[in-house]
Amino acid sequence: MDRRPWPDGLAAALAWGVAMGITAVFGLVLADLLRHGLPEISLGFLLEAPREAGRAGGIGPVIVSTLLILAVCLLTSLPIALATAVLLAEFSHGRSGFARLIRASLDGLAGVPSIVFGLFGNALFSLALGLGFSILSGGLTLACMVLPILIRSAEQALREVPSDYRRAAAALGISQAASLRQVLLPCAAPGLAIGVVLGIGRALAETAALLFTSGYVDRLPGSLLDSGRALSVHIYDLAMNVPGGEARAYATAVVLVVLLLVANALTLGIAELWRLDGGTSR
Repeated sequence: MDRRPWPDGLAAALAWGVAMGITAVFGLVLADLLRHGLPEISLGFLLEAPREAGRAGGIGPVIVSTLLILAVCLLTSLPIALATAVLLAEFSHGRSGFARLIRASLDGLAGVPSIVFGLFGNALFSLALGLGFSILSGGLTLACMVLPILIRSAEQALREVPSDYRRAAAALGISQAASLRQVLLPCAAPGLAIGVVLGIGRALAETAALLFTSGYVDRLPGSLLDSGRALSVHIYDLAMNVPGGEARAYATAVVLVVLLLVANALTLGIAELWRLDGGTSR
């Protein structure tokens, strides 16, 4: 019987060890959040408005503001990211100066601290464009933040689609646009979903940029031009500025983690349906 060489076994053991370690860290963090925050969660907590600076009441308006900010972010960034990724992966030469310039710019943006994005969003969206402290300003600022993640992940996902698919589509007389829509994008859907998941995770967890753009107001927003407090900002305020707000901060963190997990599951599910639908149509 053949045995796996010891270097391969060692590498596999290290990989499993790292994976289990990461899972254990996530489990410990989640257990700590649930232990401190779960007793505070109720239907009233999820639906009512904050009172007494967040020590009483709930987080209903904060959840609505968070979802609106996330919607603005994704609706703005996803079309731009997908179009740019298609341009880089399908319509430009990989080593052209234009493609290298775009990739270098994206890599630079990915390393910019979030506080700098907050100052940029405040100067451009809040002041120059006159949007003020609003959900729209916060969502557009987050869109700028997640673009590098979305573009580079989408480009990589498209590049991993086998070239035989492109040649087969061309041999059948299918236009490049139709091939992209019916073959390449469905095949790249799992990779695209991973990029969206990472983007959603960064957007939902962001605090510094939203302090300068969407603001602190914890009432229910009437429009996208109203100020709105995101869950991450609410957690920061309760933990740092409100005496006795730690329990509510833990409870809000639990809601944020659950929202993130639900968004990730929905994204991966939609991507899988898209992939299967694309395979059926072919």
